[in-house]
Amino acid sequence: MSSKIPAIVLGGTGYVSGELLRLIIGHPTFSLAGVMSDSSPGELAGKSFPHLAGVLGDAAFKSQAEISALIAKEKTSAVFCAAPHGAAAALIDTLLKASEAAGTKPRFVDISADFRFATAAGYEAVYKHAHGAPRRLSQFTCAVPEHLKSAPTPHVGHPGCFSTSILLASVPLLASGWVDPTLFVTGITGSTGSGRKPVEGTHHPTRHSDLYSYGALGHRHAPEITALAKAATGVDADYAFVPHSGPFARGIHATVQARLKSPRDAAAVVGMLREFYAGAPFVRVLDNAPRVEDIVASNYAHLSAVANGRTVAVMSVVDNLNKGAAGGAVQWMNRLFGLAETTGLTAPAAGWT
Repeated sequence: MSSKIPAIVLGGTGYVSGELLRLIIGHPTFSLAGVMSDSSPGELAGKSFPHLAGVLGDAAFKSQAEISALIAKEKTSAVFCAAPHGAAAALIDTLLKASEAAGTKPRFVDISADFRFATAAGYEAVYKHAHGAPRRLSQFTCAVPEHLKSAPTPHVGHPGCFSTSILLASVPLLASGWVDPTLFVTGITGSTGSGRKPVEGTHHPTRHSDLYSYGALGHRHAPEITALAKAATGVDADYAFVPHSGPFARGIHATVQARLKSPRDAAAVVGMLREFYAGAPFVRVLDNAPRVEDIVASNYAHLSAVANGRTVAVMSVVDNLNKGAAGGAVQWMNRLFGLAETTGLTAPAAGWT
């Protein structure tokens, strides 16, 4: 495509919105056209994201009405929704109605949980409230980019950070048929995964130099992971998931363990992972244990594995704000517009964070 594609961010001042803005500003094809914050319309976006102030310039937050008018005016646009779950679906529905009335065709990638389930009943069973736009579910596909070559729908729901890290590790195991479909998962996430507003138990000062589990065997993302794994492999697996709060700001480290159906060694499992992800530019399979620091602020995922003939463990690290949210969303949006999925996303990890 020769001309720039207008890009719009919904969700205002959160960490994921900030990461989206950073990626869009550096993207060769997308051009930032607007960022919505109904609570702060007219306020300079750089005030909420001082690290981006030098490149955001005089860009100011827009109201929902202004964003709706922008989507109705542009022939096409790339719309990234980082609004909270429970609010995203209704917001997207309203904006799609405006575009339909105007005859424009925006593409949406939603980073909330609102379009991760194929049915409203599946969503409502987990989130305990009615879905905000059930008739839109058929217009969205949810998958880790590495597990689906292209979306059969005009819009995409992003799987989220824990789901991305765990699915990258577990889907090859299930697809290979090498393991029993009961998976034991430990995931450790940085404090930015809890959002920007500090609350008890997630505020970084309470997590610094500490490590603790939460939502053990009952975390709300486990049903999403189970459903997405089945969609990718056809296997109805049982995920026993224990998430932890880690003493760092960015990144996720997930370990997936399973019982092998027949003896395999580490070399065989690592080889299988490399073959599975041979065409995936953002997944690197290592001989040694992956480290969070090596992927922070990048769209890369690092995997490795060990096996003792009876049990296999696959380790996966991703950046929760990038590969697990904003970067994965840009990767999908690139595909929706027929761009190479690596466009604007090949910057390496920052290192020494």
